Amino acid sequence: MAERPEIRKILDDCQRRMDKALALTRKEFQDVRTSRASIGLVEGLTVDYYGTPTHLKGLATITIPDPRTIQIQPWDVSLLGEVEKSILKSDLGLTPMNDGKVIRIQIPSLTEERRLELAKVIRRVAEEGRIGIRNVRHEAIEAAKALEKSKKISEDESRHGQKEAQKLTDRLIAEIDQAMAKKEQEIKSI
Repeated sequence: MAERPEIRKILDDCQRRMDKALALTRKEFQDVRTSRASIGLVEGLTVDYYGTPTHLKGLATITIPDPRTIQIQPWDVSLLGEVEKSILKSDLGLTPMNDGKVIRIQIPSLTEERRLELAKVIRRVAEEGRIGIRNVRHEAIEAAKALEKSKKISEDESRHGQKEAQKLTDRLIAEIDQAMAKKEQEIKSI
């Protein structure tokens, strides 16, 4: 069956918004701290750069010299203090070590209690992502039904659009579940 432009527009918008919800969920997974060093933990921190809040990734080279260390080397050495303040103010619970040239952050091991807390956080983040995707699906289905009711598309075209929105929902929720399982495994294995 040839797809009407009205349905294609709804499905394209649905895809775009669901992809955005999936990307946000993955980003939140990345922000959950494990005992493995990750550039993603610190690159989004904002640093006061001569009165302008600027992301750390735009001010420094961030490297992972070993699996438990993050090294930050600001391009302007005078920013070391500001970078250090930003790390301490963040809710990451990390302690930076400043040697006058670079900042090193040792990532501590996780306790079993902390692993269980992080697993709960990860499941909550995943559920929020699933809810976001389902909300987009609901809106797409309602839009298809509204087009059918206003006689702009047939009942078959409306059903086709609804099925496609459901297929997209199922695929993206499966991706969230895979990302969640991977993150939980990462927490357990460290």
